[in-house]
Amino acid sequence: MRNTDVITIDDFDELYTTFGPMVLRRCRYLLRDEEAALDAMQDVFVRVIERHGKLKGVCASLFYTVATSVCLNKIRSDKVRRGPRIDHILHEIADNKTARHEEQTDTSLFLDLLFDGAQEDTKYMATLHYVDGFTLEETAREVGMSVSGVRKRLSTLRKKALKCAGE
Repeated sequence: MRNTDVITIDDFDELYTTFGPMVLRRCRYLLRDEEAALDAMQDVFVRVIERHGKLKGVCASLFYTVATSVCLNKIRSDKVRRGPRIDHILHEIADNKTARHEEQTDTSLFLDLLFDGAQEDTKYMATLHYVDGFTLEETAREVGMSVSGVRKRLSTLRKKALKCAGE
């Protein structure tokens, strides 16, 4: 008998012999787990048998479609049931917090070293220009200095930063 032939629902042994291997292959392919595939294959046959009153006959495409549906539903429900792995997430958060804390500490130490001995308004100029994105002209206007004065202070600061970073 070919898989395209229609078989009556009353002969379970014939259904299982004819369509079982195809259903199992489909379940194995989708679930990638032998035990889960065997369970899903049984579910496929149970669903078809439960609906035997509505079916006049069955064919390969019916079993293929039901097998796909059963497996995809199982995959979805397993994901929902499992949820995110909380231990992995907590570990990742802890690693990121540690890394961010170390980075913030390093940055803070670098800035303390960089601005050590600098005039008070130099820090303000650097923030306006490098952080807030002000132009040299806008920075000069804000701090009440000439553009060349701001340029000279920021240039000195850049040289110091390169020296500190190189050490």
